[in-house]
Amino acid sequence: MDLDLNLLRVFLAVAEGPNFRAAADRLGVTRSAVSQGIRRLEDTLGVALVQRSTRSVRLTEAGERLHRQVAAPLDALGTALDEAVDDGPPRGLLRVAVTSIAERFLSGPLIATFAQAYPGIVLDVTVTDETFDIVATGFDAGVRLGEVIEQDMVAVPLTGPQREVAVAAPDYLARHGVPAHPRELVAHRCIGWRMTPAVAPHRWEFVEDGRPFDVQVAPQVTTNDMLLMIRTALAGGGITFGIEETFAPYLARGALVPLLQDYLPPFPGFFLYFPNRRHQPPKLRALVEHVRAYRDDVR
Repeated sequence: MDLDLNLLRVFLAVAEGPNFRAAADRLGVTRSAVSQGIRRLEDTLGVALVQRSTRSVRLTEAGERLHRQVAAPLDALGTALDEAVDDGPPRGLLRVAVTSIAERFLSGPLIATFAQAYPGIVLDVTVTDETFDIVATGFDAGVRLGEVIEQDMVAVPLTGPQREVAVAAPDYLARHGVPAHPRELVAHRCIGWRMTPAVAPHRWEFVEDGRPFDVQVAPQVTTNDMLLMIRTALAGGGITFGIEETFAPYLARGALVPLLQDYLPPFPGFFLYFPNRRHQPPKLRALVEHVRAYRDDVR
């Protein structure tokens, strides 16, 4: 079958969702061009690949099957082409999926200095706490805690060891007291965080005498927005829980107070991760080198 590979690139952009407009923006073309490309691909294959509505598109069963089969090969082809024309500074679109709690990556300086050092690279950062196959969804790399990264990925340290902390504002503690043991948290007003509405709030995990345990707090306030969680704690709304780096500026000036530190040992930190391939595209190598240099500078 004689097939225009550009049509498959259009299809992959549509598969990433949520609609033709978003796909057009990613490709730098018009919405009409995306719609026509999908129609041509469907006519060529003789099967419907997407179901359209006024606001979104959804892959059909055939579309899902095609996406699984072509995403990785097209990504590999793009890498090969990048290698073939590697005759100058790194360039091209670099897509990275980053967890919302990766403060070191998202705080601004790392991205700003990367953009300054590599003007030919367009960095597209998606902040998401959902877990998915970055290769199948068209991302070049991701940033996550080391404990949740698949073992077949290459992982480059972004930070040193991290730890979680429980924190509260001084005025809250003055009114309600300071818990001496994690189990006392059940008597406190707590502010929880959840990844998405479909999952349970993040568990508050501790270690005592080398044995891990978690406390089933019942948050009075739960959110998927880290900033709202912090603001509520700063306003005296209760005790909250998360990565220490997230709270660092507020802890440094005393706006929040760390609690129960003897029960919260460190664990492996954040990593930049990507598929294990023999040849990495120059744009990805540039990000890896930048992350390593940045990590060494801020130690």
